[in-house]
Amino acid sequence: MIEKNYTETGSLKISENVLAAIAANAAKEIKGVAGLLLRPIPENIGIFHKKKVDKGIRLSVKDGEAVIDIYVSIYNGVKIPETSEQIQAKVKEAVQNMTGITVSKVNVHISSLVIAEPEANQNQ
Repeated sequence: MIEKNYTETGSLKISENVLAAIAANAAKEIKGVAGLLLRPIPENIGIFHKKKVDKGIRLSVKDGEAVIDIYVSIYNGVKIPETSEQIQAKVKEAVQNMTGITVSKVNVHISSLVIAEPEANQNQ
């Protein structure tokens, strides 16, 4: 939980899951983004083997500043540098405006390329 203190009225706690959801929704709005990476990640616990699902967002918050790593799939033919810059700007703006938490970095990881039919690609 990220906590913001308010002197007279109390405090506000925002779950990291909320920050991740805001970042994910903002990234999905960018033209050319097919989606976020959803993949199983192995987690070894003793002799048992469990899997968790990675939702495509990694967050770290230190001293009230967030660093966001976002793992996206993009459509074939998209200009990666321009799309990455748009993702960074949109995610940073959305998180800061909705939560008041400063975002110091948004690291974009292009994890996969989606080959789509021409008509489907134009709608994205």
